[in-house]
Amino acid sequence: MKLKPRTLAMILAGGRVDELNVLTHYRPKSAVPFGGFARVIDFPLSNLMNSGLEQVAILSQYRSFSLINHIGIGAAWDMIGKYRGVSILPPSTGYGNTSWYKGSADAVFQNSDFIEHHDPDEVLILSGDHIYNMDYRDMIAYHREKQADVTIACLKVPFDKCKRFGVADIDDEDADRGGRILQYAEKPVDPTFNWVSMTIFCFKPKVLHEVLTANAREDESFEFGRDIIPRMMTEKRKIYGYKFHDYWGYSRTIAEYWQTNMDLLGPDPKIKLEQYGIRTNLEHRDIRACQPLKVGSQARIEDSLIYNGCIIDGAVEHSIIFPGVHVKKGAVVKDSILFFNNVVGRDSRIEKIISDVNVTMGNDVQIGKCGGVGGENVTVLGWNNYFPDEIIIGDNCTIYPNVAQTKLDRHIASGEVVR
Repeated sequence: MKLKPRTLAMILAGGRVDELNVLTHYRPKSAVPFGGFARVIDFPLSNLMNSGLEQVAILSQYRSFSLINHIGIGAAWDMIGKYRGVSILPPSTGYGNTSWYKGSADAVFQNSDFIEHHDPDEVLILSGDHIYNMDYRDMIAYHREKQADVTIACLKVPFDKCKRFGVADIDDEDADRGGRILQYAEKPVDPTFNWVSMTIFCFKPKVLHEVLTANAREDESFEFGRDIIPRMMTEKRKIYGYKFHDYWGYSRTIAEYWQTNMDLLGPDPKIKLEQYGIRTNLEHRDIRACQPLKVGSQARIEDSLIYNGCIIDGAVEHSIIFPGVHVKKGAVVKDSILFFNNVVGRDSRIEKIISDVNVTMGNDVQIGKCGGVGGENVTVLGWNNYFPDEIIIGDNCTIYPNVAQTKLDRHIASGEVVR
């Protein structure tokens, strides 16, 4: 008989990241497509599955339809059955003191009854929008071994990158595995230590409830990094850092998101998906029903990931192509990410762009790095847009979703934003 799980996992998955602009216009960051077939949230979900942790709650708030549609009932990650499953927990309003989630800590606090119902030995809190491969069982074992109030997964990064993160000073109790956190600072101006928080927390449930209750009663800010961990440091709680030494993709900006996708490519990619054991919902957008990839006699494909449902008659170089894309004869796609159901017209050239779902580019179109003055910034095309024949769009442009056709019937200079 399967035993009741000792660990309850909660994924923070409902936020929108403004820096990803049009990619999160209609979806939370965790539901943004990634890697040609998956969604960002597939990484923590697959990590949980591969770690044998199958009791999962997903805390979702911002435009949750795409995320809910993708998660379904959790079947893609084998999370169906007694003592296993995926529960999506949106905020509630009305009776009592409930409201929209005010932050990551408040999202967990509003679901204290859910935690109490499951009565776990520990609560594992994860961000739903990072790209990495981790077996959480080792971190949980370390947390139990140290009898920590909270254990935080940390990654060492260069000092010039630390200003964007919460950073910890970890003692040398165990040089490779972890140690007691001596100091913690959230987004320090001048950091003096550089183990950054990966937003992966393993809590004792009783301690979690105590600090969340005190924070809700006394403070007006509701974030784990900014409020809860500093509070626990002040209270001299037992806080440990678990050291992670592998790849971690933090794709908060367009440039980072583009680069993280590009890390799938090359002769020795930084992200080796065959080692990750990634699962996704193949029913979402009917990926399972797509026809096989069709490659024309004049097509050329170099160092790219291209999936079922695509028709490639032109050239694709160092790019990520999602199902349903058609690259027509004479077209060149380079250093780009094309989401589901894009069309690239004949003799068009696109370079260093990210194009959302259902975008059609006409014939002889130039978009991105090639269309401007040789800039290096990514151009982003929002979904459901049509770009007519022979137009030129420069680099570093942002085109919002569903833009009126009259606004797209012209050349668009580098750096322009079109709404």
